Amino acid sequence: MSSEPTAVPDTPATELAPPGPAEEVYRRLVAKVLEVRPNEDLKAIEKAYHYAAEHHANQFRESGEPYVCHPLNVAIILAEMNMDLVCIQTGILHDVLEDTGATYDDLRQNFGDDVARTVDGVTKLSKLKFYDREERQAESVRKMLLAMVDDVRVVIVKLADRLHNMRTLGVLSRERQMRVSQETLDIYAPIAHRLGMGKIRGELEDLAFSYLEPEAYAEITAALESKRRATADFLKQIRDKVEVVLRREGIPATIEGRVKRAYSIHQKMKRQKIGIDQVYDVLAVRIITDSIRNCYAALGVIHNEWRPIPGRIKDFIAIPRPNLYQSLHTSVMGPGGQPFEVQIRTEEMHRIAEQGIAAHWKYKEGRKDDGHEDQRVAWLRQLLEWIQETRDPGEFMSTLKVDLYREEVYTFTPRGKVIVLPRDATPIDFAYAIHTAVGHSCVGAKVNGRIVPLKYTLRNGDVVEILTQPGHMPSKDWLALVKTSRARNKIKAVINASERAKAIEIGQKYLEKEARRLGVSLARVNRADIERVAAEYGFAKIEDLHAALGYGKFSPRKILHKLSPDAAAAEPEPSPKPQAPATTTATPPAAVPGDLVIRVTGMDDLLVYRAKCCNPIRGEAIVGYVTRGKGVAVHSTTCPNVQNLMYEVERKIDVEWARSSNEPFPVKYVIRTNDRPGMLSELTAVLFHENSNIRSLEAKSTEREGAVIEMTVEVRDKKQLERIVSAMRRIPGIRDIERH
Repeated sequence: MSSEPTAVPDTPATELAPPGPAEEVYRRLVAKVLEVRPNEDLKAIEKAYHYAAEHHANQFRESGEPYVCHPLNVAIILAEMNMDLVCIQTGILHDVLEDTGATYDDLRQNFGDDVARTVDGVTKLSKLKFYDREERQAESVRKMLLAMVDDVRVVIVKLADRLHNMRTLGVLSRERQMRVSQETLDIYAPIAHRLGMGKIRGELEDLAFSYLEPEAYAEITAALESKRRATADFLKQIRDKVEVVLRREGIPATIEGRVKRAYSIHQKMKRQKIGIDQVYDVLAVRIITDSIRNCYAALGVIHNEWRPIPGRIKDFIAIPRPNLYQSLHTSVMGPGGQPFEVQIRTEEMHRIAEQGIAAHWKYKEGRKDDGHEDQRVAWLRQLLEWIQETRDPGEFMSTLKVDLYREEVYTFTPRGKVIVLPRDATPIDFAYAIHTAVGHSCVGAKVNGRIVPLKYTLRNGDVVEILTQPGHMPSKDWLALVKTSRARNKIKAVINASERAKAIEIGQKYLEKEARRLGVSLARVNRADIERVAAEYGFAKIEDLHAALGYGKFSPRKILHKLSPDAAAAEPEPSPKPQAPATTTATPPAAVPGDLVIRVTGMDDLLVYRAKCCNPIRGEAIVGYVTRGKGVAVHSTTCPNVQNLMYEVERKIDVEWARSSNEPFPVKYVIRTNDRPGMLSELTAVLFHENSNIRSLEAKSTEREGAVIEMTVEVRDKKQLERIVSAMRRIPGIRDIERH
């Protein structure tokens, strides 16, 4: 059910719900529609309401209110976005196909093809379970992106549905709140961002943040509340001053003041490792004027009145963001040394900034657009290029998050073409953005006329010239440098082809060598028998079996045993390593034998060890990566090395925690705090309460960052670690906690 996070299953009630609450919500819907769309067909909306009320009559939400209140509230959100009649009716009816006995044909007869088709599209999206296993989650998101290309209205209704669910999330269990909030932050808020729907994105983020990190949310909101009166006075003073100076220059404008959102403040604090007092753009003034010319004129007036902060001027009018957001941004030093941000835009730019694709799109008022609106989903079509290429679900999901929710850097070719890349992108990303062939043959780069290394981080305004060499091919090391999915996939395609060719050759030689040792003549083995054995291992071709042998996924003797059981059984299988099979520890295996077992699915003769880069602990999602000659390295699925460097699909192998163990895991954390007496005592008290031992601890003070504490503690599993970190975050003065 699309509203599953806040709706109960369709169980019959003993009596119909009283009409009061639903009628009240419906009256609010009618009032909102009359306010924003006075010429709308209210009879069509009333018809949809009665249809939904009849079909949802015996259903209630977990809050106890009639279920039909939910779709009516979704319709109100759509009306606030000034969506068309089809969208509003879809909002009212969006659950009837899935949750009631209504049929597609019945909807089409009552409300027309457009409404039926859109409700059907929302229903299909409602069946997507983003919190399921990785493979199903990836496939669900693929379907959602494809649905967006077909009809963006489907996803706009889905975003409104999710927003109302988040507003009413409080009645659910803590586990469901966390799951739905994480899904919202991972999938829905980024999609709203990419569609330019800043208002919905902001509320989704703050609501999800309040459930996922309640302590951090409470700390930020308390800090903002404590300064509310002073903030209001300051913003009023600035607004009054801006009105005076703009009126003096004859620039018509509406002036608004705003405080930065809690989630945005939190992200900036984490990214820059600072306290809330060091976030300088908490306060902002927005100037909405009548023309682009007056936008720039207002910018000059502001800079003449207050000193601009260097490096903080951004012109998104001349170079719009990919979601078509346009505005001038500048930060200035205000009265009393208080910095604040100024955003300057036209009324149309403001509407697009708030509502994005919902503000003006090709279906609105039933008219087809001239094609410009297609730019709003141009990023989606780019995603679809690699959606067809990327088959590994883990890579798909990690790369999707980068592409959906990236902060852009605006760079230029020597001829002045704008190339938009994610933050921290490198010249390699730039080269692949130009053309695949340019990326493959890239050997160097000039930025602003100066030769830079390929790991150079591109900045706004950089003019980039790529140096190429015919015949050059990408290096595996590039995977650790690139930030775009396009570059990563193109590089991996080349490397995987090369690695696979090597693996096939090595695997074939392994098999032939072992066959000679056991006296098995492969020349006499029927090819059909080899293909049968390959099929038993899940491979369509003999070359795939050879590649798996070359990667070390299987032993050649196992294959020969299936091809010639008598010869292969004559000699015992040698152990690949003296250590116990599939045993791994945080220390060398011989030191604490059998303290932890990670099992490789379907195999019992591969050495397994936990990777040092991420040091996974019991309870975390893990993935195995076959390393030739070393066994299976086990990483956390969130490890950057897995996502960015070593994620070759053919080397991936399923692993799982095999049994419980009391042996603790060492975990290192870097904690940034305010430098105050008693901080160490409070941190160690948390560890004492959790019966967790400290292996090492180092603390130092810095002028900018306060205190930095590096601590290695012992934990039993992921749950204990989460309890420790959560308790530490509640300590006053804790700025950030990072696992290393």
